[in-house]
Amino acid sequence: MATRRHARKVAIRRAGTGAAVVALLWILASALPITAATTEYVVVDRNSGLAIHGFDPVAYFTNGAPTLGKGEFEYRYAGAVWRFRNAGNLGAFAAHPDVYMPRFGGYDPVGVGRGVAVAGDPRIWIIVGDRLYLFHSAENKAIFAVDSERAATAADEAWPAVQRTLAP
Repeated sequence: MATRRHARKVAIRRAGTGAAVVALLWILASALPITAATTEYVVVDRNSGLAIHGFDPVAYFTNGAPTLGKGEFEYRYAGAVWRFRNAGNLGAFAAHPDVYMPRFGGYDPVGVGRGVAVAGDPRIWIIVGDRLYLFHSAENKAIFAVDSERAATAADEAWPAVQRTLAP
């Protein structure tokens, strides 16, 4: 009887240790910075599948600010899940996704112009010519703002070659 009780205690301790290890790994993985996959034509969070980290692309135009979308307002388009603040924004995007999607799929146009796919940060943005652009850094946004027409043209010319480096 004592042997069985001892064996059960050892098994419980081992299970507890295993659960602790799993919990520790989960905490460590959660603490890692969220990075965007660079294997898509649209910047997608590799952990959640969300485009532009769950920010509502329509809100940039309607609110003039980056606004996180809500889980109940999601729409799948271009291999990504897009979130919206409300049903109206979802409907506007579904009707005209090319109008509201960030140019170059959310990649930084300055990086694209240099031939590199660098994920833009949805908190660093600008609307030029009725198009949304996301930038990797405030410095790249400033570079773009100085001569947005030239920078956009360079990105347009380089985009097909950059797209070939990405998986569809």
